[in-house]
Amino acid sequence: MHTQPILNLLVIDDEQLYAERLVHLLGSYYDSVNLGFLDDKKELLKVLRQPWDVLVFGNAYDLSFTDVVGIVQEQSIDLPMICLMNEEMAVTAHDDDKLPAIVSGTMVKALKAEQEMAVVITICLQHDHLNSRRELKTLRHIFSEAEQRANVLTKNSKSSVAYIDQGIHIFANDSYLQLFGFESVDDVIGVPVIDLISSGDNVKEFKQFLRQFEKGNRREVEFKFESKRTDGSTFEAKLQLASATLEGEPVTQITIQQNESNSAELAKRLAEAERKDKLTGIYNRHGFEERLDIIYKRVRQGNLTAGLLYIQLDNIGKIRSSLGLQGIDATVKKVAQTLKDLMSDGQVSRFSDTAFAVLIEDKTTAELEEIARNVGGHIREMFIEIDEHTTSTTVSIGVVKIEGNAAEPNALIERAIDAVSQIMIETSNHGDTYHMYDPSEHANSDDYALAESLVDAITHNRFDLLYQPIYDISNDSSDFFEVYLRLPLADVNNTILAPDQFMAVAKSHKLREKIDRWMLINACKKINEVRKTSPRARLLVQLTSASLVDKKLPSVASQLIKAVGGESGVLTVQFNEKDISDHLTVAKTQFSALKKVGCQLSINNFGSSAKSIEVASVVQPDMVRLAQSYVRDVDSADSLKTVKSLLTRTKDIDVNVLMPYIKDAATMSVAWSVGAHYLQGNYLEAPSSKVKVST
Repeated sequence: MHTQPILNLLVIDDEQLYAERLVHLLGSYYDSVNLGFLDDKKELLKVLRQPWDVLVFGNAYDLSFTDVVGIVQEQSIDLPMICLMNEEMAVTAHDDDKLPAIVSGTMVKALKAEQEMAVVITICLQHDHLNSRRELKTLRHIFSEAEQRANVLTKNSKSSVAYIDQGIHIFANDSYLQLFGFESVDDVIGVPVIDLISSGDNVKEFKQFLRQFEKGNRREVEFKFESKRTDGSTFEAKLQLASATLEGEPVTQITIQQNESNSAELAKRLAEAERKDKLTGIYNRHGFEERLDIIYKRVRQGNLTAGLLYIQLDNIGKIRSSLGLQGIDATVKKVAQTLKDLMSDGQVSRFSDTAFAVLIEDKTTAELEEIARNVGGHIREMFIEIDEHTTSTTVSIGVVKIEGNAAEPNALIERAIDAVSQIMIETSNHGDTYHMYDPSEHANSDDYALAESLVDAITHNRFDLLYQPIYDISNDSSDFFEVYLRLPLADVNNTILAPDQFMAVAKSHKLREKIDRWMLINACKKINEVRKTSPRARLLVQLTSASLVDKKLPSVASQLIKAVGGESGVLTVQFNEKDISDHLTVAKTQFSALKKVGCQLSINNFGSSAKSIEVASVVQPDMVRLAQSYVRDVDSADSLKTVKSLLTRTKDIDVNVLMPYIKDAATMSVAWSVGAHYLQGNYLEAPSSKVKVST
């Protein structure tokens, strides 16, 4: 008989003789079985510091199986778990064929304790699967490091290199972007590679060439063609294909080599264009950063002071929904021209799609604030004509003073963006004002004190969770609950902080992933209790971008879903639209992995960007939660038309819409009429620490 060397078995039960019986039976399959035995929570927390291969749960003094799953997840331990059936599970533990309700590579629930050989065989199989995962983790680590080295070389290579998936660009290095005239990676993502080929005959030949390569034909990996830049100019080039990976997914790498005769002409074009924005004619981000570096050095030398204004368009999502990309472009051009006219003594740059940056020298703090007020007022009163339509916009302005002890340029930019974020918090995403960044309000001592409170809350379960029901129009029920996280502070005012007030510190101290994990585990514990009497109860949990890029999240979600009943849809996780847009390739992979384990997905603050529908089309969520700006003035004719347009386009991609922030009967009436699938707001019911299920 073939035996394995060692098994580290942890048994949680109130009957030690049963555990010793399992050890005896397992002796036929292992050279040695190390047994850990306990029956209460305090011992479990200590014993989990040791390495274990399989955990068997029977009956414990002060622990439920859901508690054990939560504790194991909190410790981020890959530990297979087997739950022996107790009286509470008897009704739902097995299917019609008397088989356990849940069987997977990490959990079996629930076996009958008296069927000892079934338990023993399950332990052996779970252990084998764990060993396979450990070996796979090692191989993935080796593979990931190799991929990382390759991607670093690609990114910094002077060769023009891009990655494509099914003929669509998903990454390009700086040399490639400059070669074709793209300003950033965001501009090239989603562009078909055939768009860069000038001749129609070349396009047909390339499609066949690419098709043969994707089928595995490696005899021909080079293709000569006439290439086309974004400005319409062309050049002779040679393209080479190779297989590669990006973030663990298979892709095709393309390398472009241009004829030497084109090099001098290309260098001249790049020198002229690399600092200018094509749409507005003002400086682009590259030109802005070059100027900021120059001013920064002069300020540090004591020759001058300066100011940085970061100007963000507020209602771009609404303009996009009602007037499309034409409306966006017209608005950006009009604002750019206005800024140039108002600040002729400063450098105006287009920092991103819908944000501008202005550098202005030798201004006092009071003068910078007056400039910000003046800019905001002019743009607020400005009318923008698009064909037969007229629209308007407002801006939120972050102001940073650059003085002798200034932080690094990147930190100055971050401070200006943070100032706009503070405006969004203070105005509930309405904007239309300015905020002067005050370094004294962000002192390290305060940040460290708050970080310590966060660590303490994670360690000792000091966060609070609130639950707000979501009304499902389709089945006339409110058994769907959004979870809100709160941090009580032990101060004289009994202050309670919302995530907007502590997540910036959590991010700088790398605590967001742990906070997300705490929230998921404890919300699932709560809903597990509720589902004993209301089996259709389910959760909507908002997570940060740290979880969006966390490759462990699907495994965590899978085990929690199983622990609360294993029903697909019992858990919906939600991410902000901006976070998804900023990590679109990763988000697509993460959403797919979460769907495979029965987790549903939602996009929060939906409609706040110019590419909301495009983002949703890529990641394919189950639902979206509208941005507050759409609900605020929904009773006006223009706003109602915009909302209806957005809902129609969202339904066209088969995604349900949640309309939140319903605060009165009038808003409720309009919300009901526009065709939203879910309704939510304090008018229906305010968030509470108790989960109240009503149908």
